[in-house]
Amino acid sequence: MAVIEGLGVPATTIFERMSRAAAETGAINLGQGFPDLADPPELIAAAQRALTGKSNQYPPMRGLRELRQSVAGFYAREQGLALDESQVLVTSGATEALAASILALVRPGDEVVLVQPLYDAYLPLVERAGGIARFVDLTPPAWTLPLDALEAAMSERTRLLVLNTPNNPTGSLIDRATWEAIGVLAERHDCLVLCDEVWEAMLTEGAAHVSPLAVPGLRDRAIKIGSAGKIFSLTGWKVGWACARPELIAAIGASHQFLTFTTPPALQWAVAEGLDLSAAWHAGHRARYHAGRARLVAGLEQAGYVVLPNAATWFVTIDLAASGIALDDVTFCERSIPEAGVAAIPISSFYARGPLTGYVRLCFAKGDDTLDAAVSRLARFRKSLI
Repeated sequence: MAVIEGLGVPATTIFERMSRAAAETGAINLGQGFPDLADPPELIAAAQRALTGKSNQYPPMRGLRELRQSVAGFYAREQGLALDESQVLVTSGATEALAASILALVRPGDEVVLVQPLYDAYLPLVERAGGIARFVDLTPPAWTLPLDALEAAMSERTRLLVLNTPNNPTGSLIDRATWEAIGVLAERHDCLVLCDEVWEAMLTEGAAHVSPLAVPGLRDRAIKIGSAGKIFSLTGWKVGWACARPELIAAIGASHQFLTFTTPPALQWAVAEGLDLSAAWHAGHRARYHAGRARLVAGLEQAGYVVLPNAATWFVTIDLAASGIALDDVTFCERSIPEAGVAAIPISSFYARGPLTGYVRLCFAKGDDTLDAAVSRLARFRKSLI
């Protein structure tokens, strides 16, 4: 992760840099993870009603009661979790929920285990809390979590284990058996588990999400992070939440009150209405992305790219070496904007340490014409490289 010289803070993220370069050059942006499909009208209408018909003054610091109840109800229906409003804290996006959790729970000198590839906010937040990061790498091409390496990274100083399922960028999932093994390790080392589950609703057909809150051995040790922006494809709304036992929520809330304090009330009302929509509505919303994923994968494979399996998110990963391309992922992505006219994200950017990889992430949450044009350009680009 690049650092601004003399300031000790990370430079602009790879997502912002690639999106800016795409805008400046007219390249198709399959890098940053935002959809260009129509916004769900039910959510837009709910926000409009709330803006004109409800209070626009400060809502409660922990979030509107109605939204906290809706979060608990949604997870009861979708994942079988037993939560109530005292176990939910509303935040200004999932990243703020992560920040509030890490700043509340990690003290200087505590060790925090991070799993690569990882969301780029994890490490800076751990460092700001004074924590010491220990890294474990997922194993490609299935991107499985090596439990032996996880155990080796843990010690009597381990305070927090940060996991991400469904994983961004790989789309891999942590299954129940793995969670149960993690629960044994967490109990042995008396540590907490912070689980970033923002992609929980964006599953491919047949995939199943398991939260650590569904595992008895982790029920009291886990903090679940969720995102309305991802569930409803409204990434700019920045409404998120943390779910955990009341004592943990109280500690995280004490941190949250000095970060953003609260979140726009109209959006909270709208998200509450959205979460209360039927299971059929939510299934239909998720299904909007299945065709785009199939279209991009089929086009890439026809062009000679090898696409790795993924169970969730809006992303697919191409294996450069298996595709006959003798470039690392950073070089491929740096060249793909000017030479192919397509912006992508190197998987290396999700590593805080380690060598360059041979994997590239592409976003499929786009319209058919955009995906077809991107595939055509990437096909020509591959031919120029081999």
